[in-house]
Amino acid sequence: MTWVASAVDSRYGVENLPYGVFSTPNDSAARLGVRIGDEVLDLRRVAESGQCATCPTCSALRAPTLNAFMARGREVWSTVRGQVQSVLTDPGMEPHIRPMMTPLAKVTMHAPFLVADYVDFYSSEHHATNLGRMFRPDSEALLPNWKHLPVGYHGRAGTVVPSGTPIVRPQGQRRTPDGEIVFGPSARLDIEAEVGFVVGVPTVLGHPAGVDEFREHVFGAVLVNDWSARDIQAWEYVPLGPFLGKSFATSVSQWVTPLDALDDAEITAPVQDPEVLPYLIEKDRYGYDLRLSVKWNGTEVSRPPFADMYWTPAQQLAHMTVNGAGLRTGDLYASGTVSGPAAHQRGSFIELTWGGKEPVTLGDGATRTFLEDGDTVELNATAMGTEGRMIGLGEVVGTVHSH
Repeated sequence: MTWVASAVDSRYGVENLPYGVFSTPNDSAARLGVRIGDEVLDLRRVAESGQCATCPTCSALRAPTLNAFMARGREVWSTVRGQVQSVLTDPGMEPHIRPMMTPLAKVTMHAPFLVADYVDFYSSEHHATNLGRMFRPDSEALLPNWKHLPVGYHGRAGTVVPSGTPIVRPQGQRRTPDGEIVFGPSARLDIEAEVGFVVGVPTVLGHPAGVDEFREHVFGAVLVNDWSARDIQAWEYVPLGPFLGKSFATSVSQWVTPLDALDDAEITAPVQDPEVLPYLIEKDRYGYDLRLSVKWNGTEVSRPPFADMYWTPAQQLAHMTVNGAGLRTGDLYASGTVSGPAAHQRGSFIELTWGGKEPVTLGDGATRTFLEDGDTVELNATAMGTEGRMIGLGEVVGTVHSH
């Protein structure tokens, strides 16, 4: 048990301990922190209080983003996590650590890491099947390659923004139902509820990361809302795939949950048929039992299950480097929309409203098909932690503003 009272029955107890970047009114410098209950432990002050201020790890803990710490590797990640857990559960340490903590309500959060590259996958069979049925009703729902490789595309790292950043409605070309080509604000603005994975340890160009090296390279997980302009996307995506319909904004959690916090959420991933090629075969094939929640203007409209994802994070990592592409510290890759088999488990509004044909009724009685200006979307997720205690992933919130 921890001596931090707000953490005792919290989803941010010592089983969790996500990392973020924060500042305070009396110190505007961005610095690393660990969330414990409703408070933030200042890792810069922890590092400065030690006897090894010049060591690489302490230097990384004094940096303004997580990148330097993430680059240190799994042994350092686990050691620091264990040390933080130790001081937060030892009552004798409270007088020393308490002055280094700030209530969450009094801090300003910043982007937790500098994004190097961003890749988005398409790994839910239910999501891909739903879109295939909508877009290609007279053909097979899944394209021939879908069960042979994790389909993905490169996004724009510069438009990955932390939770709370306003989302400006994108503009672009679109084709009207009567075939006219027009330019203007997207009329079919959507979300995609996803889980992202943040790379810590890089690779050398030309040397792929193997499918069983996932935990050696990936530091942690974040929730992701990959905002999507469906009308812009529909007109532009043939033959090269998503571009402007996706690249205007991607929101991520302000807190990065370390992989070690998700150990008890590991589950056996779905069976793959047909068998995949050797570079995608995992010795220990597992996914994560993360339970997502999507709220539209405060009304929960969906509960997507990450446990059902067909392609695992390890397979995604192996596939995006198998051609020799190098990993960089701060690379972010996202799962693609998380959707389950039931209607209330769909992680995008185009699925939830079946292309706009089945409006959703919100708690105030208003109906929606796609996002209107002023709408707010909030993503949350929980996972099983140690000893049966639930942990939470940092929420992702965004409000749509007119162009």
